[in-house]
Amino acid sequence: MAFSSVFLDPLSRSIFKKFVVMLCSLLISLYFLYCLTDRSIMSSPVKATAEDFGQPEQDTGRNSGISKISLLGEGTRKLPQALIIGVKKGGTRALLEFIRVHPDIRAVGAEPHFFDRNYGNGLDWYRDLMPKTLEGQITMEKTPSYFVTREAPARISAMSRDTKLIVVVRDPVTRAISDYTQTLSKKTDIPTFESLTFKNRTTGLIDTSWSAIQIGIYAKHLENWLQYFPMSQILFVSGERLISDPAGELGRVQDFLGLKRIITDKHFYFNQTKGFPCLKKAEGSSKPHCLGKTKGRTHPNVNPEVVQRLRDFYRPFNMKFYQMTGHLFGWDD
Repeated sequence: MAFSSVFLDPLSRSIFKKFVVMLCSLLISLYFLYCLTDRSIMSSPVKATAEDFGQPEQDTGRNSGISKISLLGEGTRKLPQALIIGVKKGGTRALLEFIRVHPDIRAVGAEPHFFDRNYGNGLDWYRDLMPKTLEGQITMEKTPSYFVTREAPARISAMSRDTKLIVVVRDPVTRAISDYTQTLSKKTDIPTFESLTFKNRTTGLIDTSWSAIQIGIYAKHLENWLQYFPMSQILFVSGERLISDPAGELGRVQDFLGLKRIITDKHFYFNQTKGFPCLKKAEGSSKPHCLGKTKGRTHPNVNPEVVQRLRDFYRPFNMKFYQMTGHLFGWDD
């Protein structure tokens, strides 16, 4: 009877109810804590970084989605399916920076020089330089000296006959002066452009052994490539139009690579100081980006007579190049 009277007491019943409620709350809290602990153990503790995909660490925009995918372990290094093979001082760096904005392009920033200087290191070494790619993405690299390297076409063909090749070409006279300007910035004591241009200034014989002159004989170098690749696998980009109409040239590049035209006019603005287009947002950044200080150097004044001699020299080679490619680049207008 004493035991029953306790539970019939209203105050005791109130205390008992509070005790039951507290006990239930404690059990529920312990259950949720268990679930959270179990979930964290099941999750991967490895944090994917942008570098895992060949991107700079500051990339926090488009690649955030890629980083999430990387948790699943996806992404492999592949040999490039497309190469920017030339030409030096033609606009290859600009093209690489522009095309890398496309989400389906993964490219090496530095020039590997595999098919000219480092071929002995083997394809595995070359592949390890490439960024990781997902299914549907294209791996690219650019090394402008490939176009004038005699062994390069056969070596690239041995890697893959399906490799797509992009050549950025520019008025060979302007290109030669730009090439000289770059050398002059590093070696201020070199002879004048005029003296290097001629074997004999009196006779006006051009020194074709000088690399600055030789590179611009595009038709000669192209003949070597056509022994290994059909013209349909080579795209010629105008260095001049890359400046005056970057979106137009990038449209052609995207079509050639089988990509959706994502890079358009909205990606560019013209920098009056530098005199060429810049990106409103570079790859992996939300800030505008122009090419470095080494691009757009002021050319030295060259004797107009020398310039005209060079134009006369290049004209027949240019005409042959126009005929071979089916494009009129307008260097002789």
